[in-house]
Amino acid sequence: MTNGKWIALILIVLIVAFGAYFFNQYWIHRYDALVARQAGIYRLDPDLVWSVIYEETYFSPWKIGKDGEIGLMQVTPAVGRAWAAETGMHELERQMAGDPRLALRDPERNIQIGCWYLEKSYEQFRDVPDAEARMIAAYNAGPSRAAEWNRTAEGLPRFPLTSSSSELTFLPHARM
Repeated sequence: MTNGKWIALILIVLIVAFGAYFFNQYWIHRYDALVARQAGIYRLDPDLVWSVIYEETYFSPWKIGKDGEIGLMQVTPAVGRAWAAETGMHELERQMAGDPRLALRDPERNIQIGCWYLEKSYEQFRDVPDAEARMIAAYNAGPSRAAEWNRTAEGLPRFPLTSSSSELTFLPHARM
């Protein structure tokens, strides 16, 4: 190869690397304003909400989980219906009864409902040591399982770690 071809190849590699880096930065931060707004409304750490989204779907609003969870924060239709009923959003409640995927794929609605559910989980464990870890366990596995894991002789959390809950529970939730 001639020097010109090597230089062109190096330039192409650099352009692709920089493009990939900047696209990734855009991809993982494009919902920051929504996260900050909803986290503020529900009195949550925005970095924690960001970490949940990062771990659950890597910011892909179209993702559907194996158990039917939908959207950025992997909200279940049952949680969506509970949120709609509690907030008095009757039209959304009807929509959730029919096809919840449409409502839960909307990033703003999904983050709103996910933050509501995180706050609800936090309220359950607010006065318990390691409340944040327990809140994430409840978000991931459901409040009844987290409450069951909470009942130990030592009062320490004893919950089995799933691949995402283990990373989320101990993740310092600092943004990349």
